[in-house]
Amino acid sequence: MNNIEKGKEGERLAREYLMHEEYRILESNYRNKIGEIDIIAMDKEVLVFIEVKTRTSQSYGYAYEAVNYKKQRKIYNTSLIYIKDKMMDDFQLRYDIIEVYLTNNPYINHIKDAFCL
Repeated sequence: MNNIEKGKEGERLAREYLMHEEYRILESNYRNKIGEIDIIAMDKEVLVFIEVKTRTSQSYGYAYEAVNYKKQRKIYNTSLIYIKDKMMDDFQLRYDIIEVYLTNNPYINHIKDAFCL
């Protein structure tokens, strides 16, 4: 499985997890001129922008560590365009990271409120 396939599988597992947790998925792989957001969902009345990071091990550190300040800023700026385009400026916002580890026993770590700018 190459990195693109791993990423797609991780995002699929993250969406399944979120639906099981009763999130309502609004968008997957949303793109605009600034960047991309892996998953946009509603958690009750909260609009959540989710970055999914998939790994096959922790040999190179935790997956969430790949979401550095530069990446956070890009997600944030991308989310502002989404909010404006969809006229969703009346919602509380949250930025989450979901780590997916594709090991012999795959598991998910959902980090709510992972960052704010």
